[in-house]
Amino acid sequence: MRPILIIANWKLNGNWSFNEEYASLFSNGLKEIDLTGRQIVICPPSIYLQQLNGLILDQEIYFGGQDLSDEISGAFTGEVSGVMLKEFGCRYVLVGHSERRLRHQESNELVVKKALNAIAAGLTPVICVGETLEQRQSKQMEEVLSAQVDSILQGLGEQVEQIVLAYEPIWAIGTGQTATAEQAQEVHGWLREKIGATNRSVAENLQMIYGGSVKSDNAKQLLEMPDIDGLLVGGASLVVPEFLSICQTGEVI
Repeated sequence: MRPILIIANWKLNGNWSFNEEYASLFSNGLKEIDLTGRQIVICPPSIYLQQLNGLILDQEIYFGGQDLSDEISGAFTGEVSGVMLKEFGCRYVLVGHSERRLRHQESNELVVKKALNAIAAGLTPVICVGETLEQRQSKQMEEVLSAQVDSILQGLGEQVEQIVLAYEPIWAIGTGQTATAEQAQEVHGWLREKIGATNRSVAENLQMIYGGSVKSDNAKQLLEMPDIDGLLVGGASLVVPEFLSICQTGEVI
Protein backbone atom coordinates (compact mmCIF):
# COMPACT_ATOMS: atom_id res chain seq x y z
CA MET A 1 0.00 0.00 0.00
CA ARG A 2 1.05 3.59 -0.59
CA PRO A 3 1.91 5.30 2.72
CA ILE A 4 0.24 8.53 3.77
CA LEU A 5 2.40 11.58 3.03
CA ILE A 6 1.71 14.84 4.88
CA ILE A 7 3.75 17.88 3.79
CA ALA A 8 3.83 21.22 5.62
CA ASN A 9 4.56 24.13 3.29
CA TRP A 10 5.44 27.10 5.49
CA LYS A 11 5.81 29.40 2.47
CA LEU A 12 7.22 32.83 3.48
CA ASN A 13 6.69 32.38 7.21
CA GLY A 14 8.75 31.74 10.32
CA ASN A 15 11.47 33.46 12.29
CA TRP A 16 14.08 32.34 14.80
CA SER A 17 11.87 32.56 17.90
CA PHE A 18 8.75 31.19 16.14
CA ASN A 19 10.76 28.22 14.91
CA GLU A 20 12.05 27.43 18.40
CA GLU A 21 8.58 27.51 19.91
CA TYR A 22 7.10 25.53 17.03
CA ALA A 23 9.79 22.86 17.26
CA SER A 24 9.29 22.46 21.01
CA LEU A 25 5.50 22.16 20.77
CA PHE A 26 5.67 19.91 17.73
CA SER A 27 8.31 17.57 19.19
CA ASN A 28 6.32 17.20 22.42
CA GLY A 29 3.11 16.62 20.48
CA LEU A 30 4.72 13.89 18.39
CA LYS A 31 5.21 11.82 21.54
CA GLU A 32 1.44 11.49 21.87
CA ILE A 33 0.62 10.28 18.37
CA ASP A 34 1.33 7.20 16.27
CA LEU A 35 2.89 7.99 12.90
CA THR A 36 3.03 4.39 11.70
CA GLY A 37 2.43 4.28 7.95
CA ARG A 38 2.84 8.03 7.61
CA GLN A 39 5.61 10.23 6.26
CA ILE A 40 5.66 13.77 7.66
CA VAL A 41 7.64 16.46 5.85
CA ILE A 42 8.25 20.08 6.88
CA CYS A 43 9.22 22.59 4.20
CA PRO A 44 10.34 25.84 5.88
CA PRO A 45 12.13 28.71 4.16
CA SER A 46 15.54 27.29 3.26
CA ILE A 47 17.48 29.60 5.60
CA TYR A 48 15.80 27.89 8.58
CA LEU A 49 16.54 24.30 7.59
CA GLN A 50 19.66 23.97 9.73
CA GLN A 51 17.97 25.46 12.79
CA LEU A 52 14.88 23.24 12.57
CA ASN A 53 16.88 20.14 11.72
CA GLY A 54 18.68 20.58 15.04
CA LEU A 55 15.46 21.12 16.98
CA ILE A 56 13.07 18.49 15.58
CA LEU A 57 14.89 15.25 16.16
CA ASP A 58 12.13 12.69 15.65
CA GLN A 59 13.48 10.21 13.12
CA GLU A 60 10.11 9.95 11.39
CA ILE A 61 10.06 13.65 10.46
CA TYR A 62 11.68 14.69 7.19
CA PHE A 63 12.54 18.07 5.74
CA GLY A 64 12.03 19.51 2.31
CA GLY A 65 12.77 22.59 0.25
CA GLN A 66 10.06 24.85 -1.12
CA ASP A 67 11.83 25.21 -4.46
CA LEU A 68 15.19 24.61 -6.11
CA SER A 69 17.18 26.05 -8.96
CA ASP A 70 17.22 24.52 -12.40
CA GLU A 71 20.99 25.05 -12.24
CA ILE A 72 23.52 23.09 -10.19
CA SER A 73 26.00 25.89 -9.42
CA GLY A 74 27.44 29.07 -10.85
CA ALA A 75 26.59 32.75 -11.26
CA PHE A 76 22.89 32.51 -10.41
CA THR A 77 22.21 35.07 -7.69
CA GLY A 78 19.54 34.14 -5.16
CA GLU A 79 19.22 30.51 -6.24
CA VAL A 80 19.45 27.38 -4.07
CA SER A 81 20.48 24.08 -5.65
CA GLY A 82 19.23 20.60 -4.93
CA VAL A 83 22.71 19.62 -3.76
CA MET A 84 22.58 22.41 -1.16
CA LEU A 85 19.16 21.31 0.07
CA LYS A 86 20.36 17.73 0.35
CA GLU A 87 23.39 18.84 2.35
CA PHE A 88 21.10 20.60 4.83
CA GLY A 89 19.08 17.47 5.51
CA CYS A 90 16.29 17.62 2.93
CA ARG A 91 14.74 14.50 1.48
CA TYR A 92 11.98 16.22 -0.53
CA VAL A 93 11.53 19.43 -2.50
CA LEU A 94 8.43 21.13 -3.90
CA VAL A 95 8.60 21.74 -7.64
CA GLY A 96 6.21 23.77 -9.77
CA HIS A 97 4.01 25.03 -6.95
CA SER A 98 1.25 27.21 -8.40
CA GLU A 99 2.72 30.28 -6.72
CA ARG A 100 5.95 29.66 -8.60
CA ARG A 101 4.13 28.96 -11.87
CA LEU A 102 2.02 32.12 -11.59
CA ARG A 103 4.28 34.67 -9.86
CA HIS A 104 7.51 33.56 -11.53
CA GLN A 105 6.08 32.32 -14.83
CA GLU A 106 7.59 28.86 -14.44
CA SER A 107 6.84 26.80 -17.52
CA ASN A 108 6.16 23.07 -17.69
CA GLU A 109 9.61 22.65 -19.24
CA LEU A 110 11.31 24.49 -16.39
CA VAL A 111 9.40 22.42 -13.84
CA VAL A 112 10.68 19.24 -15.47
CA LYS A 113 14.26 20.53 -15.49
CA LYS A 114 14.01 21.32 -11.78
CA ALA A 115 12.56 17.88 -11.06
CA LEU A 116 15.44 16.21 -12.89
CA ASN A 117 17.94 18.27 -10.89
CA ALA A 118 16.17 17.25 -7.68
CA ILE A 119 16.38 13.56 -8.55
CA ALA A 120 20.05 13.91 -9.52
CA ALA A 121 20.71 15.47 -6.11
CA GLY A 122 19.05 12.56 -4.31
CA LEU A 123 15.82 14.40 -3.50
CA THR A 124 12.23 13.38 -4.14
CA PRO A 125 10.51 16.11 -6.17
CA VAL A 126 6.91 16.81 -5.21
CA ILE A 127 5.63 18.10 -8.54
CA CYS A 128 2.54 20.29 -8.30
CA VAL A 129 -0.14 20.46 -10.97
CA GLY A 130 -3.46 22.27 -10.98
CA GLU A 131 -5.90 24.55 -12.75
CA THR A 132 -7.26 28.04 -12.11
CA LEU A 133 -10.93 28.74 -11.42
CA GLU A 134 -11.31 30.28 -14.88
CA GLN A 135 -9.81 27.19 -16.52
CA ARG A 136 -12.10 24.92 -14.53
CA GLN A 137 -15.21 26.94 -15.31
CA SER A 138 -14.36 27.10 -19.01
CA LYS A 139 -13.96 23.30 -19.17
CA GLN A 140 -10.19 23.53 -19.75
CA MET A 141 -9.18 21.61 -16.63
CA GLU A 142 -8.32 18.35 -18.40
CA GLU A 143 -6.44 20.21 -21.13
CA VAL A 144 -4.34 22.12 -18.59
CA LEU A 145 -3.63 19.08 -16.44
CA SER A 146 -2.85 16.94 -19.50
CA ALA A 147 -0.24 19.44 -20.68
CA GLN A 148 1.37 19.50 -17.22
CA VAL A 149 1.35 15.72 -16.79
CA ASP A 150 2.44 14.95 -20.37
CA SER A 151 5.42 17.24 -19.87
CA ILE A 152 6.34 15.33 -16.71
CA LEU A 153 5.94 11.90 -18.31
CA GLN A 154 7.90 12.83 -21.42
CA GLY A 155 10.62 14.77 -19.62
CA LEU A 156 11.27 12.32 -16.79
CA GLY A 157 10.76 9.02 -18.61
CA GLU A 158 11.44 6.10 -16.27
CA GLN A 159 12.41 8.52 -13.49
CA VAL A 160 8.76 9.46 -13.06
CA GLU A 161 8.54 6.62 -10.55
CA GLN A 162 10.78 8.69 -8.25
CA ILE A 163 8.38 11.62 -7.87
CA VAL A 164 5.35 12.54 -5.81
CA LEU A 165 2.50 14.22 -7.69
CA ALA A 166 0.54 16.93 -5.88
CA TYR A 167 -2.81 18.09 -7.23
CA GLU A 168 -3.56 21.60 -6.04
CA PRO A 169 -6.53 23.36 -7.64
CA ILE A 170 -5.26 26.94 -7.75
CA TRP A 171 -8.68 28.32 -6.89
CA ALA A 172 -8.53 26.54 -3.52
CA ILE A 173 -5.10 27.72 -2.35
CA GLY A 174 -5.23 30.23 0.46
CA THR A 175 -8.80 31.17 -0.42
CA GLY A 176 -10.64 29.27 2.27
CA GLN A 177 -12.31 27.30 -0.51
CA THR A 178 -11.49 23.68 -1.02
CA ALA A 179 -12.45 21.02 -3.47
CA THR A 180 -14.81 18.56 -1.87
CA ALA A 181 -13.31 15.16 -1.18
CA GLU A 182 -15.34 13.81 -4.10
CA GLN A 183 -14.09 16.53 -6.47
CA ALA A 184 -10.50 15.91 -5.41
CA GLN A 185 -10.91 12.16 -5.84
CA GLU A 186 -12.38 12.61 -9.30
CA VAL A 187 -9.27 14.49 -10.44
CA HIS A 188 -6.84 12.17 -8.63
CA GLY A 189 -8.54 9.17 -10.20
CA TRP A 190 -8.37 10.79 -13.63
CA LEU A 191 -4.66 11.58 -13.13
CA ARG A 192 -3.89 8.01 -12.09
CA GLU A 193 -5.73 6.65 -15.11
CA LYS A 194 -3.88 9.02 -17.42
CA ILE A 195 -0.51 8.00 -16.03
CA GLY A 196 -1.61 4.37 -16.09
CA ALA A 197 -2.18 4.58 -19.83
CA THR A 198 1.59 5.05 -20.12
CA ASN A 199 2.73 2.82 -17.26
CA ARG A 200 0.23 0.94 -15.12
CA SER A 201 2.79 -0.11 -12.50
CA VAL A 202 4.01 3.45 -11.98
CA ALA A 203 0.45 4.73 -11.70
CA GLU A 204 -0.50 2.14 -9.09
CA ASN A 205 2.53 2.93 -6.90
CA LEU A 206 2.76 6.69 -7.40
CA GLN A 207 2.00 8.78 -4.32
CA MET A 208 -0.51 11.48 -5.21
CA ILE A 209 -1.39 14.10 -2.63
CA TYR A 210 -3.96 16.90 -2.48
CA GLY A 211 -3.28 20.54 -1.59
CA GLY A 212 -5.65 23.46 -1.25
CA SER A 213 -6.93 24.95 2.02
CA VAL A 214 -6.38 21.66 3.86
CA LYS A 215 -7.44 21.76 7.52
CA SER A 216 -8.11 19.23 10.26
CA ASP A 217 -11.85 19.38 9.56
CA ASN A 218 -11.52 18.21 5.93
CA ALA A 219 -8.36 16.08 6.14
CA LYS A 220 -10.17 12.89 7.12
CA GLN A 221 -12.64 13.05 4.24
CA LEU A 222 -9.86 13.70 1.76
CA LEU A 223 -7.69 10.83 3.01
CA GLU A 224 -10.62 8.42 2.83
CA MET A 225 -10.57 8.74 -0.96
CA PRO A 226 -8.85 5.77 -2.68
CA ASP A 227 -6.53 7.81 -4.90
CA ILE A 228 -5.52 10.50 -2.39
CA ASP A 229 -2.36 9.37 -0.61
CA GLY A 230 -1.64 12.46 1.43
CA LEU A 231 -1.95 16.19 1.87
CA LEU A 232 0.02 19.34 1.06
CA VAL A 233 -0.79 21.69 3.93
CA GLY A 234 -0.24 25.45 3.83
CA GLY A 235 -1.41 27.86 6.52
CA ALA A 236 -2.76 25.15 8.81
CA SER A 237 0.72 23.65 9.12
CA LEU A 238 1.89 26.76 10.99
CA VAL A 239 -0.48 26.04 13.90
CA VAL A 240 1.02 23.13 15.83
CA PRO A 241 -2.18 21.60 17.31
CA GLU A 242 -3.89 21.86 13.93
CA PHE A 243 -0.99 20.28 12.05
CA LEU A 244 -0.59 17.49 14.61
CA SER A 245 -4.28 16.72 14.21
CA ILE A 246 -3.83 16.51 10.43
CA CYS A 247 -0.73 14.32 10.84
CA GLN A 248 -2.65 11.64 12.69
CA THR A 249 -5.70 11.75 10.43
CA GLY A 250 -6.65 8.87 8.23
CA GLU A 251 -6.72 5.12 8.65
CA VAL A 252 -3.53 3.36 7.69
CA ILE A 253 -4.33 0.06 6.00
